[in-house]
Amino acid sequence: MGVSNEFKAQLKAGKIVEALTLALSEAIELEITTWVSSADSDTSAGVRTDQPLSGHCMRTRINIVDGDIENEVGSEFLNSGPYNELREFHLQQVQEGREIIQENLANLQQLFTVLTNTLSEMPGSRLRSNPQQVLPPINSENP
Repeated sequence: MGVSNEFKAQLKAGKIVEALTLALSEAIELEITTWVSSADSDTSAGVRTDQPLSGHCMRTRINIVDGDIENEVGSEFLNSGPYNELREFHLQQVQEGREIIQENLANLQQLFTVLTNTLSEMPGSRLRSNPQQVLPPINSENP
């Protein structure tokens, strides 16, 4: 079951904390991979491999907790390589990924706000006195 489906199943089952834990664990890192497969990547049985050939891959990994960004650029994507025109495509995908992360963080903040407000209204809740204390504000320029 995919993470999205598992998240939805947890919500439907009323397991909100488990669903949020799952969402947060998956929201820590984003990996974007651009690779070119070729006829050489076919096996003798006609089944394609799941891994790119050496030099035929560009990979960007963004860790939103640590703020780390790792880039891997295969030799085939360099200026003299046959796939250098795909670098711009990869960079566009990275930018879209960053925008998606920002949107997802904003959505998670809204979800936590609703959850916090709901929990603070429950009788005997410790959040009742100051529900805003649970979540720090998110800086929209630095997710």
